[in-house]
Amino acid sequence: MKTFLPFAQIVVAIFLILFILLQQRGRALSSIFGETSGFYATRRGMEKKVFWATIIFGILFILLAIFNLLS
Repeated sequence: MKTFLPFAQIVVAIFLILFILLQQRGRALSSIFGETSGFYATRRGMEKKVFWATIIFGILFILLAIFNLLS
């Protein structure tokens, strides 16, 4: 169990970094593909899923850090 927690935390950290980098502040996800609209929009579709995945992986990272500290 002691070797599993640090490994799981590293994997979760990598996914968390990727999800954070996929988000762009104030622009839609389509701006990655060349569309440049300069207005704020509500999160829809893929953007919403990336946003919630970031929150879930952030919470999971914190929980793994606490469990790693306690074990």
